[in-house]
Amino acid sequence: MKASAAMTVLLLLLFLLLLVGASAFGFTADTRDSADWKPSDDGQRWRSRTC
Repeated sequence: MKASAAMTVLLLLLFLLLLVGASAFGFTADTRDSADWKPSDDGQRWRSRTC
């Protein structure tokens, strides 16, 4: 039982290290833009009015 838990933790750490390495070497990309963070009402985006 303890070996199984240790293996799970080890695999999780290995996965996280893989993600950190990929990010450090530029193999990842953030595809979100500012539209992902704009407020909405029931899925409808607010329209901001500029002057």
